[in-house]
Amino acid sequence: MSDDADHASTGDDGRTGIRSTALKFVLMVGVMSFFADFTYESSRSIIGPFLASLGAGALAISMITGFGELVGYGLRLVSGRSADRTGLYWPITIGGYVLQMSVVPLLALAGNWPAAAVLIIAERIGKAIRNPPRDAMLSHAAKQMGYGWGFGVHEALDQFGAMVGPLLVAVILATHQDDYRLAFAALAIPAAIMLSLLVVARLLYPRPQDLEPAPPSPSRRSRYPRAFWIYLIAAALVAAGFADFPIIAFGFSKGTTVPADLVPVFYAAAMAVSGAGSLAFGRLFDRTGIGLLIPLTVVSAAYAPLAFLGGFWPSLIGVCIWGLGMGVHESIIPAAVAPMVPADRRAGAYGLFTSVYGIAWFAGSTAIGALFNLSLIAVVVFAIAAELAAIPFILAARRRLTPSEADSSGGEA
Repeated sequence: MSDDADHASTGDDGRTGIRSTALKFVLMVGVMSFFADFTYESSRSIIGPFLASLGAGALAISMITGFGELVGYGLRLVSGRSADRTGLYWPITIGGYVLQMSVVPLLALAGNWPAAAVLIIAERIGKAIRNPPRDAMLSHAAKQMGYGWGFGVHEALDQFGAMVGPLLVAVILATHQDDYRLAFAALAIPAAIMLSLLVVARLLYPRPQDLEPAPPSPSRRSRYPRAFWIYLIAAALVAAGFADFPIIAFGFSKGTTVPADLVPVFYAAAMAVSGAGSLAFGRLFDRTGIGLLIPLTVVSAAYAPLAFLGGFWPSLIGVCIWGLGMGVHESIIPAAVAPMVPADRRAGAYGLFTSVYGIAWFAGSTAIGALFNLSLIAVVVFAIAAELAAIPFILAARRRLTPSEADSSGGEA
């Protein structure tokens, strides 16, 4: 065999080894996210009724959850830029996870709704700290398999945990007379498992950035492309139109649509649809690009009339559509942004993008909470209008993508 042939064979074996390692890293982080979402999404599935049981009203609940999202997304700008500037992707990620996993079980000790609100917001802060550097590390591995598929696989495992956890909480509530404190205390177990896996991942994959096929030199580009900013506006409008689940659950608790012990089951169903959708549409995104978001946004807008105005079964369908829309956007956002910006600036880009996303979510949640006390029709109109207003911006972003930015498939076929 010739030297050239030997070199090609060695190169192919090397690329195969890197792709295998990249897949293992994505799966490892996905399993971590399974237990993380098991923990915090379980708590979020019952936060609305729990706060109501402590005396909080609709506006207070929407403000708490909305402000939590505001802080949780706003701080990502800081953590993302810090990770890019210092290169401390793992330490920042670990710090965020430790905070987030620690405060959730402490909700079992909250004696009033202001105390619970502090812990709820602290959980969002922990997520804000760890998300941008974690997604940047994931992007290096996803480059090997296609950004949509890589982030879709991760999101599917993530959402599977968000499905299983609330089901466990539903069982606890059904068998222990709606004992919210016991439910929160039980979440210490998956939290401990997640933190143990985090240590293992840090030891096994100390430098995920080495999974990038050709590690780039530091970027000199000082600005993000115009398509990035246009897509950011679209994502912000989508976020404004999505009610946070606690306010949806609060609506269930104030009416007779859904029994209290079935609210976590509804949330679990939404997460199951979200995970399956992330997997399927992540793969499709690699083939079609950002234009896929147009029909998905139209479909996801239907959640509002079904969840807020429907009976039992329409509400279940509406919540599932809500989960589909949230999951698809949360998996496609990092997949779409990754090819738009240099590898060494991705954490900062993710931080900026999700900061604006969170501010829009806070504004939308506040508006929905205020409108909730006036008219459910007004809530539905606001949500649908915000969702559909994003479509022209998605179209504009797609037109402005360069061929390299439009290639979301990432790695080699």
